[in-house]
Amino acid sequence: MKKIFVIDTNVILHDPTAIFRFEDNEIVLPIAVIEELDRFKKQPEMTGRNARQVSRTLDDLRQSGHLVAGVNLSNGGTLRVALGDRQTLKELPPELSGDVADNAILAVGMQCKNQCQCPVIVVSKDTNLRIKADALGLNAEDYETDKVDVDDLYTGTTEVLVDADQINDFFKIGLITLEEKLLPNQDITLVDRVNPSHTALGMVEGQSNRIIPLVTLPKLGVSKIQPRNREQRFALNLLLQDSIKLVTLVGKAGTGKTLLAIAAGLQKVADEKLYTRLLISRPVVPMGKDIGFLPGDINEKLTPWMQPLYDNFDLIFGTQDNNEKVGHWRRGHQELIEMGLLQIEPLTYIRGRTIPQQFLIIDEAQNLTPHEVKTIITRAGEGTKVVLTGDPDQIDNPYIDAASNGLTYVVERFKNEPLAGHITLSKGERSSLAERATELL
Repeated sequence: MKKIFVIDTNVILHDPTAIFRFEDNEIVLPIAVIEELDRFKKQPEMTGRNARQVSRTLDDLRQSGHLVAGVNLSNGGTLRVALGDRQTLKELPPELSGDVADNAILAVGMQCKNQCQCPVIVVSKDTNLRIKADALGLNAEDYETDKVDVDDLYTGTTEVLVDADQINDFFKIGLITLEEKLLPNQDITLVDRVNPSHTALGMVEGQSNRIIPLVTLPKLGVSKIQPRNREQRFALNLLLQDSIKLVTLVGKAGTGKTLLAIAAGLQKVADEKLYTRLLISRPVVPMGKDIGFLPGDINEKLTPWMQPLYDNFDLIFGTQDNNEKVGHWRRGHQELIEMGLLQIEPLTYIRGRTIPQQFLIIDEAQNLTPHEVKTIITRAGEGTKVVLTGDPDQIDNPYIDAASNGLTYVVERFKNEPLAGHITLSKGERSSLAERATELL
């Protein structure tokens, strides 16, 4: 039996291709949604871009028929725009009175339910709207096309029990082949089945199921940063592998995600000169109440949001010994910017660009939708490496969660790709206080 899906505005702003994701069912867009699109399309960021894309899609569909009567979609479904029914709107409970978009969407849902015996489902990213729909007797669902199972999220590493001779051969030859089915670029801990303290670290060589050693780190560390645990060692291995073009680092606060990414990026750009620039960006999403407009030029306005990145640079440059002669690039992030080796900017300015031969770090990627992450990754030009870092438990975007954000979406979609690698970091290394706060609070 075909279903009717009444779509909220936030769904198509989250994914502008959402109207094509409901198979051969009927999609209903309340006219209030179109009105909200008109309001959002003027915004300069991704929300505005998505709104404009949906408007163009609807305009193209209009060429094949009257939207109110319904038009056929390429996937076998149909789409129609539902005009408001004032009588149905008046029949809503007194608490839902008022000419607001949410009430108009609920009224359209009730209208569809009264006109059709088929299942009617209101789809919204807004939790409260789903609750109100349920209270009215309507089926309500979140948009879950791009959701992943967070409990089974790929960690990027595993332990494999082997014989002692295999570990010895691995140290001697630098290569062994395992029978277990492993994922490309997965980091492996080889454990002696008789003596568990006898171990070796390695990684899967692409899709070959052959285990090779991790890359050798410089004696003084990567940009003077030394890994403090096995997960950080695995993370640096992926970050320094030139054949791996996409790296995702997921972990709670204080696990070193951003620091490791920046340290590896500095080494690749300034020391090895394999990339022309280290480009770092993060979404401008405030935690808690927004402080409003800030005075000053663009750099002064962005400082509160970019300060966590500057803190990491201060830590890296502060690790140098006072007696050591200052190198040509190790003099602070400001001089790196002046030399053209470093660029830090908000995501707003990255969209629409082509970024070749650069080491691109997207921090706080958990605040991005899957569509936004797709837009960013597709900006990568020839020779560019993309690193996404974030904590799915610290999301400030109201319309995504741990299962539907762009970071976890990329982890699951790319886990079988030989050009991608992932590590989930769990051990906090910021300080003993920060670690206990993460565990207890």
